[in-house]
Amino acid sequence: MLFFTILLITSTAVAQQTKAEKIKAYLEHANQLGLFNGNLLVVDHGEVVYKAAIGYADASKQTPLTTAYRFHMGSIAKEFDAVGLMVLQEQGKLSLDDKVSKFFPELPDWAGKISIKNLLQYTSGLPEVKYQTVHGDADNWKDLKALQQLDFEPGSKYAYNNNNTFMRRQIIEKVTGMPIKNFIEQKLLKPYGINNGIVDPTDADTLIAKSFNDQGKQDVLEYPIMGWTCLNLDDFYTWAQCLQKFSIINPTSTRDIITPVEPGKQSGLGTGSMNGNQLIRHVHDGIAMRYQALEVTDGPKNRTIILLTNNRHDNVYELGNTIEAILDDKPYRQAMRSVAEELQKHPDINSGSQVLSFYQNLKAQKPGEYDFTNENTLNEIGYSYLSRNQVTDAITIFEYNVKLFPKSGNVYDSLGEAFNKHGDKKNALLNYKKSLKLDPGNTEAKDIIAKLEQ
Repeated sequence: MLFFTILLITSTAVAQQTKAEKIKAYLEHANQLGLFNGNLLVVDHGEVVYKAAIGYADASKQTPLTTAYRFHMGSIAKEFDAVGLMVLQEQGKLSLDDKVSKFFPELPDWAGKISIKNLLQYTSGLPEVKYQTVHGDADNWKDLKALQQLDFEPGSKYAYNNNNTFMRRQIIEKVTGMPIKNFIEQKLLKPYGINNGIVDPTDADTLIAKSFNDQGKQDVLEYPIMGWTCLNLDDFYTWAQCLQKFSIINPTSTRDIITPVEPGKQSGLGTGSMNGNQLIRHVHDGIAMRYQALEVTDGPKNRTIILLTNNRHDNVYELGNTIEAILDDKPYRQAMRSVAEELQKHPDINSGSQVLSFYQNLKAQKPGEYDFTNENTLNEIGYSYLSRNQVTDAITIFEYNVKLFPKSGNVYDSLGEAFNKHGDKKNALLNYKKSLKLDPGNTEAKDIIAKLEQ
């Protein structure tokens, strides 16, 4: 019996070690390709599978990262004001049904229509922050006091923007009498053992990873609005556990800020789902400057994946999905460079035919280094041309993509859209019909076909 127990423990340890080795190899390969510079924590079934700092703390590439470094998390920091509002509601100091005008009667009449719940669900109708002219909370207040009309009636539509976040933080400051920085650090971080968390750090603060681009340009820490929390891996994991175990707010409050107004949208905690009083899944990503972060929690598996990078490549979901595949013993592929990102380094390429020539040469020269297996590669490039009204160039790219992926309804849909924008209704109809045949669930294509046939 003892022999089999030892054998089971040893087999489990070897399997776990194998997963750790796979994750390590995957991320180090991504780092070698210039696709990941940052910190990572992987916890599965309550045990740390892998924890590492890979790359450098700043653009000089002289200081290696350590797991003690704190990172900006972008929109994930919005969780703290969302949770803060729920704490205050549980304390009876406010209600999600309260209108903004209750706290700020000096604002125009629209403040009487927007509830705190609207702010948490991004259905307020407030416009986006004017980033070109707003350089602090005072600037943004000035804009809001001058705002006469909302973009839409509160509750009627969804628009994800930071004026909702700004107003949430201002309400917290009004109710508590504390600056948002002090409230988060003193009420939401330190009481729960998050001792290294910092809000709105400056360049003078230590152990702050500095974000930079591939050309070695480092970002300056500037904030159009205040209240952005930065954490290291351990503190981030503690925060994720607090949410999962309802240590700060109860399940009812958690459900209010994890459930979006409709599928595919964001709420105060990003996205997620609950079953009764159990958190099933919680996913949130964030971007700020060249920082990017991702947190994935799977409640039933007691799993948490945290990715923090200071050299953004818009691939954190790809990295996270691969790590989950490794943990679940599913197939996965190695990280590859983006053709679209490489194309951005060549501003002299300005036509569809030049794009295809570049793509074909890259494929012939570096077949294992760039991703040529994904239809979205050329699709995204085609749409970038379509958005600039270079419609014939977009058609050239989409047509080639159809040849590469003839069984994809999506690529025919894109080509149909380009022909439609070009005024070629015949070819638009032809390609939308091909798309619908390959993807019968494409209801948008059905509607467009009906209009074109009329």
